[in-house]
Amino acid sequence: MTWIHELAWDDVPDKVRVRAAHLLLDGLGCALVGAQLPWSRVATDAVFGVEGAGDAVVIGTGRTTTPAGAALLNSAYIQGFELDDFHPLAPLHSASLLLPSLLSTASSLGHEVSGRDLMLAAIVGFEVGPRVGYSIGGTRMLSRGWHSGPVFGTAAAAAACAKLRGLDPAMTEDALGFAATQSAGLMSAQYEAMGKRMQHGFAARNGFYSAALAAAGYTGIDQVFEREYGGYVAVYGEGHPTDLDAIARGLGENWETTTVMVKSWAVMGGLHGAVQAAQALRGRLAGRTVERIDIRVGDVVYHHGWWPPERPLEAIGGQMNIGYATAVTLLDGTALPEQFTAARLDSDDVWRLLDRTHVELDRGIDELPPTERFQTHVTLTFADGSTDTESVMAPHGNPLDPVTNDEVVAKFHALADRVMSPDRATAIVDAVLGLADADSLAPLVALLADPVGRAID
Repeated sequence: MTWIHELAWDDVPDKVRVRAAHLLLDGLGCALVGAQLPWSRVATDAVFGVEGAGDAVVIGTGRTTTPAGAALLNSAYIQGFELDDFHPLAPLHSASLLLPSLLSTASSLGHEVSGRDLMLAAIVGFEVGPRVGYSIGGTRMLSRGWHSGPVFGTAAAAAACAKLRGLDPAMTEDALGFAATQSAGLMSAQYEAMGKRMQHGFAARNGFYSAALAAAGYTGIDQVFEREYGGYVAVYGEGHPTDLDAIARGLGENWETTTVMVKSWAVMGGLHGAVQAAQALRGRLAGRTVERIDIRVGDVVYHHGWWPPERPLEAIGGQMNIGYATAVTLLDGTALPEQFTAARLDSDDVWRLLDRTHVELDRGIDELPPTERFQTHVTLTFADGSTDTESVMAPHGNPLDPVTNDEVVAKFHALADRVMSPDRATAIVDAVLGLADADSLAPLVALLADPVGRAID
């Protein structure tokens, strides 16, 4: 709690500051392309029906609602098409937690918030969230069926909002106590539920509320991570090894912000290896007919990313299913929004390959170092009996081969230019990358507020 309170701008290495700005830009690109998706429009109408009007901007809609409602919706937009960042070792989608909760906090403070203050608070969230995840097993939570992001992410949002509010260590502890008791999320949402897009939003909203309650003097659970009975680590870590010390280990020395992965494709992070392998194999098909697809992966990718799909397949199911992601990439060469329209999800050519797909769990992969556990091996068997295999040990975007900052800007334009004028998109890029010198968030918020176009319909 003391580290959160005392962290100053000058304590953060320049490399971390620059990367944080690009991660925020990536999140906003995802929000802008996500704001007018079909399921996002359903969510918008539903939340406005509950929350009504307010002063907090709902990105890309031209509408405003309560800060809590805006946190929920802005997060759902960032998560709207599985294009947003994720942490590979303690899986959560940081931008979908931090941007919405911080923008809502800023809108409710009653005074101007500088870009530097928002960035510093976001860096706190980038650092706290994964460390809380490490304490209860990181990727093991996915294997157990938890939607790990909302489980870890409420703490990330609460810590960031506490920092933006300037809470002292005792109040920050209260905020994290509230956050911990509101942590939840079930991974069964991945098969067909629109609600998968909003589960990080619940965490963003709850983190926003947690810091607000603490700021008002309403006390939360003290020592919530350490308590043996009913404590966060004891309860969520039950049944597998835990590491309480991971929450504070390396703070200010090892920067998790630089470990966050930026996605290149609109699929669950564990499927990026399959997409990359399929792209390589597609270039070597040479007109041959694929008779069988064999995919070998480790525990996390297998349990999170494989079940025999059935028609009709919803967009969320396609984005989570390693068989669909591999098949559609072999055919189309990529896995972006066009590959998850209703028509493409029900195409016969994709389903012919899906019916020939077999996925194997290789438990030996899980004995390897953590950075190697997302490896993917795809083998094609052709009509003449020949085979071809592509192995991706660590897909592009992982900490050993990160998406560069220039690639983040290019991705932003590839998304935002679909739904707005290039001039407006460029202005947003300039505003986000210049946040460290901005006296107010108002110009950026104004750029985000106006309605955007529809990305896929």
